Amino acid sequence: MAKPKNIQKSDFKFFIELDVRWADMDCIGHINNATFLTYVETARIKLIEKLGFKDVPIIMASIKIDYVNQLKYPSIMEIGQKISRLGNSSFDIITGIFNKESGELITISNTTLVCYDYNSQKSLKVPIEIRNFALE
Repeated sequence: MAKPKNIQKSDFKFFIELDVRWADMDCIGHINNATFLTYVETARIKLIEKLGFKDVPIIMASIKIDYVNQLKYPSIMEIGQKISRLGNSSFDIITGIFNKESGELITISNTTLVCYDYNSQKSLKVPIEIRNFALE
């Protein structure tokens, strides 16, 4: 697996730590690829909460994950995030998952989110809190 170029912990503005759970492993003994979607989701929710949203007014439009290195139990992950693109009603979050002990990049992902009013079923303008965080 090739490491994406120029991805470092210092590229990210917001971090959380998560422990790998025994149940996250597959029959081969490494963390199941699908489990990384849950890790990315957990970090994304923590970021949105940090920005002050209790009811998350967003809907995911797409996600892409590149698997760079394997991860095994037991491990602690450092999950970094930054907003990499701002549109009128959408924005992208890049998420890097690192092995805390080794510092190795495990996955890198890009998620496109749309600010969305579920009642009217229409997109909304990206809130100022998200714009400000992206520009910090």
